[in-house]
Amino acid sequence: MAAGLSRRMGADKLLLEYQGRSLLQRSIDLLSDLPVYERILVTTKARVGSITVPQDLQLVINRSPENGQSESIRLGILAATGTHYLFMTADQPRLTPVDLKPFLELLEPDSIIYPVINNRPDSPTLLPAHFKPELLALSGDTGGRVVRDAHPEICHAIVPERPENFVDIDYMEDYQKLIMETQ
Repeated sequence: MAAGLSRRMGADKLLLEYQGRSLLQRSIDLLSDLPVYERILVTTKARVGSITVPQDLQLVINRSPENGQSESIRLGILAATGTHYLFMTADQPRLTPVDLKPFLELLEPDSIIYPVINNRPDSPTLLPAHFKPELLALSGDTGGRVVRDAHPEICHAIVPERPENFVDIDYMEDYQKLIMETQ
């Protein structure tokens, strides 16, 4: 999911660079490295010209990003044909395939899988496709956490080995800290 408006950042955070690539391109490259059935990027038309899109990545344009996360979720789900949805955001630039491997290893027909960072649920989140109707019913700036929270009996929380890799970049201070840590 890469169609947010970056309101808290004050600039298009997905086009900010980290280690020579934009946050958005880093996410695309990460997605390309994952052994998944299909790869779908939901983004805005304005961002398309600044990324390299691999052939095996389905590009979906969100023409109404002001409708919030639910619009990107809806568009991604309508394009998806797999048995599960792995919702990833493009503002977690430290994530690696190794960080996401436990999600794919725990894949079960009826489990919702997500990381827990500092005793709080975080993203990305893996949901079975049978939650499609509930996910399509979301509205506004609401993500899959609503569906996750409605089904605690099938949730499987993962405590990552490297929780620092799951930090997302929402504010300019977050980005500056990220850059300073890598210098």
